[in-house]
Amino acid sequence: MTMDWIQAIEIFAMVTGIAYVVLEILQKNAMWVLGILTGAACAFSFGVQHVWASMGLNIYYVAVSVLGFIRWKKDAQQVTEGEIHLRLIPAGVAVWSTVLFLLGSLALIGLLRATGDSAPVLDGMATMLSVIGTWWLAQSYLQQWMLWIVADILSTALCISTGQYWMALLYTLYVGSAIYGYFHWKRHGKYVTSQA
Repeated sequence: MTMDWIQAIEIFAMVTGIAYVVLEILQKNAMWVLGILTGAACAFSFGVQHVWASMGLNIYYVAVSVLGFIRWKKDAQQVTEGEIHLRLIPAGVAVWSTVLFLLGSLALIGLLRATGDSAPVLDGMATMLSVIGTWWLAQSYLQQWMLWIVADILSTALCISTGQYWMALLYTLYVGSAIYGYFHWKRHGKYVTSQA
């Protein structure tokens, strides 16, 4: 595959990724459909660059998009137009998420070093934060935005270090969007009751 095609896929991922974040901030269910397209494009781009954890992470995004779509559709029934449905993060979720981040990052960094990953520390840490952040997003936890700010800063550095400048621009935009998203959700959020 030529470099032109690879850059075209990165640009596609950037465009759909920006639309995804706008829909995420507004908490529109169509975001999950774009998540499938963006995740597939990003997985391909990272795979070509041999950045395995980020490739796998984007495959995970595609899968979680289905769960998020279903969860958000249910939760949206409990809020009025213009309100953001939020859930309180249970203490247990915060604890296991911290443990998962620490242990998962260590294990993933070791695995990525062994497989010749281009940037194992950035890739491993950004991947673990993003795995947890995506799960928290599907659950409508306000704190998911904090995870995304850190993960997107790490991902920007990762993309710069591997020469993926279009992807670096996308992640830079994600940092600003996550900051805005946090305040937007906080201002317009309404906590909903838990549903199975």
